[in-house]
Amino acid sequence: LLSPQISQVWNNALVNVLKSLYSLGLPSSSRELQSVEHEVLWRLRRLTFRQIASLAEFLASRPQKDNKLLAEVVRKLELRWTELEGTRSVVTLIAKVGHVSPALMDRLEDKALELAEHFSPEDIRKITLALAYQNRRCVPLLRALSYHLLQKHTELDLATLTDLIFAYGKLNFHQPQVFQKLATDLQPHVASMTPGEVTRCIRSFALLKWLSLPLFEAIAQYALDNAKQLSVAHLCSIILSFARLNFQPSGSEDFFNMVRASSFPPLTHPEPKNGDLVWSLCVLQQAKPHYLQRALAPDFCARIQADPSPKAQNLRVKLLHINATARLEIPEYQGPFLTPNLLGTVGSAGEGGSQLQGSLREALTGVLGDQDRARFDAPTIYGWQIDAEVVVNAENKPLPIKDFAAPHLLHAEGTKPLPPGARRWEFPNFSNRGKELLGRYAMARRHV
Repeated sequence: LLSPQISQVWNNALVNVLKSLYSLGLPSSSRELQSVEHEVLWRLRRLTFRQIASLAEFLASRPQKDNKLLAEVVRKLELRWTELEGTRSVVTLIAKVGHVSPALMDRLEDKALELAEHFSPEDIRKITLALAYQNRRCVPLLRALSYHLLQKHTELDLATLTDLIFAYGKLNFHQPQVFQKLATDLQPHVASMTPGEVTRCIRSFALLKWLSLPLFEAIAQYALDNAKQLSVAHLCSIILSFARLNFQPSGSEDFFNMVRASSFPPLTHPEPKNGDLVWSLCVLQQAKPHYLQRALAPDFCARIQADPSPKAQNLRVKLLHINATARLEIPEYQGPFLTPNLLGTVGSAGEGGSQLQGSLREALTGVLGDQDRARFDAPTIYGWQIDAEVVVNAENKPLPIKDFAAPHLLHAEGTKPLPPGARRWEFPNFSNRGKELLGRYAMARRHV
């Protein structure tokens, strides 16, 4: 009945009919559905912007999208984006349609920047979450949203808090004032959160390398109070996050006793994630010999060495940290250790000098007067790079560094011991260490 008279149906009803036919599950080859689709395509010019936006939202959310119709609808949105008005339309299009067209998303971000002061905390949540899922780090928009979020002085609910923390972590966008607000608002909710919500938040803060002592203390207490509800995966996430921020709970003895009582970690068959876990326990000075034996097992190390992936490359550096901890901090540990050939191939290599590293090299060369009196870009057996190293005597006069033994380096030229009163000055490199920066610094501080 409808098909022969389709041209007489009003625009709004036509759009609703098309949505209904899709919802009813008509096959794309059906004559009735094709008739309505063709009529919509012919009328796209005459549809209002709101009708086009509503249709685009519906089509973009379908599991099986009609690429031709959706592409035409999105193209019309791109051409008529100046008609966009109202915060609700902007938020909806960013969240549900923006991922279809980068060009449209650029326009939507500009419009969102213009309307940022009118967004509610819920709108801000939806926009930042959409940006995170699309990996769009639009700094001006994120700054504006952060500013207006702080200006509203409203206490945020748990869902908004967890989504915002996740979005900032996913985009690696740093706003300490926002983080402080999120942590302050989140702390009262910790006791009532699920283990999944707790680990989701703590991982994001660890990615951001931002530590709130009251919040993390509350999370440590949560782990103690809910030990039976926490799975091994949840405990792993909490410990990894603590290590990345070098955070020791005030009740660390009780916390780690609870961890050990949970049959933790599951290292019967070592996996890369368990290597990360042992590294975290080393940072927190809680590693036990049987943990180290699993991580430094020759078959496991050989498997990691043969893996060319970036994740395995990062884990190879962590194995050096674990090996250093085993040698220097746990006297009862008897082995195995990394072999010399593994130490030589696992050592961290420079990733390109930064401006600061170049300035350090120039300054030391100028002060010492001779480049041979300093050693630059030297990989250590502990898993981090030394930007520069200098040896001075008791009167702080530089000595020829290559003449002296350097057991902390992978390759050292000299054999002579340091003279009485002589000292080494080290400048470790942490500029290229990413997510575990603080954890690596904690270990370097103990080992270098």
